[in-house]
Amino acid sequence: IRNRVLRSLLAEEQRLIAGGGSAGIALSTQNYRFTPERIDAEGLAVVSIEPLRKERSLIAGRILLTTDGELRRVEGRLAKNPSFWVTRVDVVRSYRPINGVVVPVSLETTAQLRLLGSSTLSMTYRYLRIDGWAVNDEQRE
Repeated sequence: IRNRVLRSLLAEEQRLIAGGGSAGIALSTQNYRFTPERIDAEGLAVVSIEPLRKERSLIAGRILLTTDGELRRVEGRLAKNPSFWVTRVDVVRSYRPINGVVVPVSLETTAQLRLLGSSTLSMTYRYLRIDGWAVNDEQRE
């Protein structure tokens, strides 16, 4: 299940980024409609995101930003199911600044699979270098 569904989504994202297609999935006005909602209990600004196209690499949900506008989390459901067998995919991707660059640090994905129930994939990103600069152990955690 993981090989056919969740890992295939990650492989597609990797292919898009490697092929220069990241503009088509970027959090931008070319891909999303943004609607400010509120400030949550953690002091993060909550903004709803609505994809302008039904693509399986776009997310319908919300983003959470610091008061300085730094991205902390993207959460929601894929705008398009990746296959007939997957009825929905929920995604939570967390970000934080490392070496002055905001990067993804974790990904949690839960897919509902026809006849098989749900399957979950959790992933943590660990960086050795960002923009050519070494990342020390304290910055990785």
